[in-house]
Amino acid sequence: MRFLRTMWRFFLSLQLLPALENGEETTLVGGQAVLEGVMMRSPHAWAIACRKPSGEISTHSEVLERPSEKHKWMALPVVRGVMTLGYAMSLGFKALKFSANTALDEAQADVAPDKKLEISGWLAAVNILFSVGFFIFMYKFVPLLAATEIKKIYPVFGEQVLFNLVDGAVRILLFLLFIWGVSRMKDIHRVFQYHGAEHKTVFAFENGDPLNTKEVQKYPTFHPRCGTSFLMTVMLISIVVYAMVPAVTFWGRFGARIALLPVIAGVSYEIIRFAAKHRGSLFALMTAPGLWLQRITTQPPSDDQAECAILALDQAMALEKEQGGQLVIA
Repeated sequence: MRFLRTMWRFFLSLQLLPALENGEETTLVGGQAVLEGVMMRSPHAWAIACRKPSGEISTHSEVLERPSEKHKWMALPVVRGVMTLGYAMSLGFKALKFSANTALDEAQADVAPDKKLEISGWLAAVNILFSVGFFIFMYKFVPLLAATEIKKIYPVFGEQVLFNLVDGAVRILLFLLFIWGVSRMKDIHRVFQYHGAEHKTVFAFENGDPLNTKEVQKYPTFHPRCGTSFLMTVMLISIVVYAMVPAVTFWGRFGARIALLPVIAGVSYEIIRFAAKHRGSLFALMTAPGLWLQRITTQPPSDDQAECAILALDQAMALEKEQGGQLVIA
């Protein structure tokens, strides 16, 4: 039963992975909420701290390579967004898997090592494939189908701009309903609390404050570089981009939506990156809906939860210094 519950929490968190991730492959720190813990990363290191059911905190840290330092073309505008997103998702999945197996390991303390259940490579691969399929079906196929059917009933919505406004509105509505629905679950609510702990800790670090629970808890849970803001920006940008695609058939439009995903992700990354550094700009207004949505995807953490975020960042920074990294507060 514990294994099935952990698998369910792992699956739901996997669907939320882009919304929980916060950071970029630059001189900034970032992180991600996981099951009963937080992963933090610096430019050259990452660390994770998860609280076991016993109350003990399990930690792990590793050196983090920056692909853009080896391949300069990966640091080009728009391209860097696509590369960073893929790299961040890969690391985020690795951290999420570690947190799930940490919970499972303690629950099987009396079980022989060779008989312990864990989230293996093949099981994780199945989850990823299902998640990708879920994303494409829910946020690409269903909105397009809904807009197509509405066009049949009301031909006026066949006009390119109106058609894509309907498509975008359905996509955003489905996303909001999903986020609201899972937020009602106790386990996911706790993940959102750890998400808030991660944001508070990053804020404290960026402002040069001591990393302790008293200082960290002073900060808000909303952060402009949050993955929630990124997803909302992607959905808004996609409405504009899709309206410029000349395809008029259902499958032509569907294929364009899949093919243009990297471009939209790269452009959205640049907007989020710019808005985080220029919070009074017009682009910052575009990211405002994502900040509003963080009222759901981030929740005030307890001191124990903030402690996990602080410990993860401390360990990531310790390893960063060992690698000779120089972190600049932006």
